[in-house]
Amino acid sequence: MDIGFIIDGVAEAAIHGGTFERRDPVTGRVVTRAAAASLADVAKVVAAAAAAFPAWSETGPGLRRALLLKAADLLEARAAEFTRTMLEETGSTAPWAGFNVHLGAGILRESAALTTQITGDVIPSDKPDVLALALRQPAGVVLGMAPWNAPVILGVRAIAAALACGNTVILRSSELCPATHHLIGAVLNEAGFPKGVVNVLSSAPADASAVVEALIAAPAVRRINFTGSTRVGRIIAKLAAEHLKPVLLELGGKAPFLVLDDADLDQAVAAAAFGAFLNQGQICMSSERFIVDETVADAFVAKLAARAAALPAGDPRGHVVLGSLIDPSAAETMDSLIADAVAQGAVVAAGGTREGSIVAATILDHVTPAMRIYREESFGPVKPVIRVRGADEAVRVANDTEYGLSAAVFGQDVRRALAVARRIESGICHINGPTVADEPQMPFGGMKASGYGRFGGRAVIEAFTDLRWVTIEGPQTYPF
Repeated sequence: MDIGFIIDGVAEAAIHGGTFERRDPVTGRVVTRAAAASLADVAKVVAAAAAAFPAWSETGPGLRRALLLKAADLLEARAAEFTRTMLEETGSTAPWAGFNVHLGAGILRESAALTTQITGDVIPSDKPDVLALALRQPAGVVLGMAPWNAPVILGVRAIAAALACGNTVILRSSELCPATHHLIGAVLNEAGFPKGVVNVLSSAPADASAVVEALIAAPAVRRINFTGSTRVGRIIAKLAAEHLKPVLLELGGKAPFLVLDDADLDQAVAAAAFGAFLNQGQICMSSERFIVDETVADAFVAKLAARAAALPAGDPRGHVVLGSLIDPSAAETMDSLIADAVAQGAVVAAGGTREGSIVAATILDHVTPAMRIYREESFGPVKPVIRVRGADEAVRVANDTEYGLSAAVFGQDVRRALAVARRIESGICHINGPTVADEPQMPFGGMKASGYGRFGGRAVIEAFTDLRWVTIEGPQTYPF
């Protein structure tokens, strides 16, 4: 599949003709040949988005709502195309791709509802006969950068609320799924967004740093949002700070899944398997540490190991639960994490094998802080069990990480579970539910090295608007 950029509503080749390839992680076959941006292409896409901003920012909520709702319908109508493209570019399973389309459409519909919630305030003034207003206005061009692991969900999330708030957008696609992200832009333009309002730019891996730096530096770009690794997020934050531009970051995670001594183990195991192995564990909210009270640890590990061993892994074109990791090197990282843990005393309770880029659901028991898997985000289907003594130690271990995105606490005494949840340093925590969950209307984001700011619901309005103080005043007397 050959794809270009989307600039001013039409497909565009790179000015200098550059392209790059994306290969199927299972077969190694080239599946996408995408346009590779240069600095000249950056200037062109920014100019298009900037030129479209004045008119788009003045549109009423009714038009914005109608276009976002139409885009949601079109997205769902092309579910089969999204599924095929995701499977080929990322190795994901068809159910995961289908869920991406479903939630992506939900994000568009929630953003449509947001258009009439961008409100202001009348503020009392000490000056007589003055009407003082706090107004929210569109910020300008918004740069959105989304990763490959949930490409439709996160690609749509990067731009939908920004559009609802009256901004024009540039989606800088991932090098690992350029066709999937291009398809999002195609759908929105098919829905009828005016030319230049929704743009998509792709770049070759070797040029990524220069392209992103130029996009952030462009004066017309007024807001930036990035979802991805904490390592790259730090770079994005520094670049944005140099230009005094606000940035919304949703980064890595090492989600703790706490099993207290009174947990319903069958419910906990069901949620643990879902949260750990959905999309091969390649989700920022994936359950990355099972922190289990020692009094129930043997039973929990036995049940979870049996559940993990029963999950079929293989080519996502077949009937499997676990498909491919994003590339063979990611699978090799799983090997090294397992070897390091086993060398220091961990026990493989389930899995531990791989074939190419496909890794079996793996449980490592008796993990300690000396092991890499204790601290490193695996971003794969290799999950550690850490045994603890009591709730206080469980909380200490849960917070013993630089990350703070999602968490889960299982216990039948809900008041105690809530008290434990309140002590966990994370932006999201679920009691008796999996760490992996998302709804478009919820405030989604993390703490610590998992980023800052919130996507979702009304919380996102602050990220994509400027708050202004405007007064209407009458005649008055001045001291000179």
